[in-house]
Amino acid sequence: MKMNGKCRLWWPKQHLACEPSSSCLLFGWFIPSSDSLDVVVAFTCSDVSLSQLQCDLKEVICDTNRTMPAILHDKSVFSLLGQCVPKLRRDRVLSSDGIDVLNGEKTSCYHYESGRNSEGNITGSCGRFTSQCHYLGGLSEQCRQVYSRNSDWLFLEFDSDKKYENSEVLWIPKLDYLCWNGQKVSNCDVHVIFYDSPVYDCHHFSLQPSNSSKQESSSCKRPKWVDELKQKELSFDLDAVILAINCAAAAKRPIERHLHAKRSPQLSIVARCYSFMWSLLAVSIASLSTLFYIAFQFFYKLHSIGSQLWMSNVVSRIFMATCINVRIRCCQILYWPIILQERGMRSLSNVEYAEKFALQKHSMWTSIAADVLLGNVVGVALLCYADFTCSSISNLARDITNHILRSGCVWLMGVPAGFKLNIELAGVLGIISLNAIQIWSTLWFFFGFIFVYVIKALAILGILFGGTLPAALTSDLISVATCHVSTLHWFISLIYSSQIQALAALWRIFRGQKQNPLRNRIDSYDYTVKQHIVGSLIFTPLLLLLPTTSVFYVFFTILNISISFIRLLIEVIISAIHATPYTKIFLWLVKRKIFPYGIWFEIISCHINSTGSLVRNSSENLDVPTKILEQNEEMIMRKCSVLVSCLHSNLMGIGELVLPHYRNIFSGFSRSILASIFHGVLTGRRTSSTLKVGLPSPMPWMCIPYREYWHLCHDSILACRQLRSCTS
Repeated sequence: MKMNGKCRLWWPKQHLACEPSSSCLLFGWFIPSSDSLDVVVAFTCSDVSLSQLQCDLKEVICDTNRTMPAILHDKSVFSLLGQCVPKLRRDRVLSSDGIDVLNGEKTSCYHYESGRNSEGNITGSCGRFTSQCHYLGGLSEQCRQVYSRNSDWLFLEFDSDKKYENSEVLWIPKLDYLCWNGQKVSNCDVHVIFYDSPVYDCHHFSLQPSNSSKQESSSCKRPKWVDELKQKELSFDLDAVILAINCAAAAKRPIERHLHAKRSPQLSIVARCYSFMWSLLAVSIASLSTLFYIAFQFFYKLHSIGSQLWMSNVVSRIFMATCINVRIRCCQILYWPIILQERGMRSLSNVEYAEKFALQKHSMWTSIAADVLLGNVVGVALLCYADFTCSSISNLARDITNHILRSGCVWLMGVPAGFKLNIELAGVLGIISLNAIQIWSTLWFFFGFIFVYVIKALAILGILFGGTLPAALTSDLISVATCHVSTLHWFISLIYSSQIQALAALWRIFRGQKQNPLRNRIDSYDYTVKQHIVGSLIFTPLLLLLPTTSVFYVFFTILNISISFIRLLIEVIISAIHATPYTKIFLWLVKRKIFPYGIWFEIISCHINSTGSLVRNSSENLDVPTKILEQNEEMIMRKCSVLVSCLHSNLMGIGELVLPHYRNIFSGFSRSILASIFHGVLTGRRTSSTLKVGLPSPMPWMCIPYREYWHLCHDSILACRQLRSCTS
């Protein structure tokens, strides 16, 4: 990368709350781009603290790189960035041995040969710790060894002379020089960006989510420059910078672990008790889950044996919604140890990914808990008022049968809405409908005593397994209870569709056309006179009987659509219970910062400095012990801008958080399906396309040995403990 005098320094804000008393070392990432350099500082550490390390610093840095995400490791490597020291006094002069001439202090110095690049910046070739030029502070021997492997170095000064309106910022780092790829850059445009270090379960940074492009539709027309701005690509890798910032907390843990390697005996005893409690919890939950697993496997084998009988297939088709929800709930209970499995420390070192992984883990059991809680509320209410509910539903069914079905059929047998119908055909259709209604009412009267037990069974099912299972069973029971209406609708729609098809075929005779079913098109055809006469004789009575058939068809279609709408509403409620992100809603109410939605920058200050850098003639010897700056030294002045800003996150609203989870519910409500259903209603034909509500996809049935399942549950609980220790 070629430096063009642009550098962005991403600095953690917590290091600016108090003024440091001594020099400190910087750890983080160099992220180069085409025309600039991003320096992400993860944390700072004093050289005194590093001297207390129990192992080599190179091993700590390698250990940190092994825990970083693979995406970040491919773009940049965690390393020792440089040093930040107090602001040097102008009268300070160093000798070639690193001795302050005025104060007599022993320091480490840095040698470089300076020159001027094509843009007028002060550049030079960076060497090693040999002779005098710049003050670096007292670096330990292991820091020198780490630096000797890398020629990139950042030298900063902290300056607290300037006051800022933001009380949290007491000082800012000031760039003295930067060595990059063997070249030294003294003066460049610097953008210092402060950020709050992301902390697990507190906050992190994130760019716009992937589903934001779906929300771009707007009624107002956007200006042209907005589209041009979106098409313009960033000149630096902002994704890598945000990823590095989110990994800053994880990068600090290895060095803290080595600094605090020695634990007190009291803490070790507490840790052992804590580990014993986790082990006991893992054994208990694994044993209980294995019992459920054995019971589920037993019932699954019974279902597999019964599925070979035709009666079992009929029952499965009648209670289809119940079977689907039972399968979903069983898979949720069986697959919980798979979801809690560890995903790898490389990915969990990123706070953003760790937050999403935790939300994904907790989403299943919170959904089950909310479902069971709702089922307990409804179930207890049904148990307490079972007799009242039974009598209310019976009275409602009786009123619908008498005042809607019977009265409607009698009304259609007369003169409905002033239409003159065929009395004979209307009487036949009406009598058939009334007989079917009477037969079903008689069956309801004889088997109505078991209805109260059905309500109690629904209540117990809701208390044990949640509200979705009794809701799905209620939807299927509504379909069974209205079977006579569905049968009458099917019978009338068969007559209506046959009549419509016959009229269409006879109409094509008069137009000299014939349908070609092989090629699915209409062809011309010459009919005889006899065919036209027979067609006319059949077409006339069918056309005159069409209003009578249409009236009965419309009546039962309205009833059938009403029943389907009630069942569809129940399925939507079931899908909403499954899709609602209860964990996200609760955390959004408590901690909104863990749901960022893009970033923005707050400008703190912006000024232009006229800085001077000293360039010696190449003929002079830089190794003179006490060489004092003389008059023949050339001073090059260059103006460089310094921008200081603070990184902030936009926060999600409740709509942006919840609505994406509800999109799958109405995934089956497409225009093609609605058009197909509407065409089927007009023609009286049954279509294969139906309105389906999006439910969680049932996972494959798990069938592993009991011992392996117990170990899987046990290891999943212990993995949760390791995750807490790694992210805390």
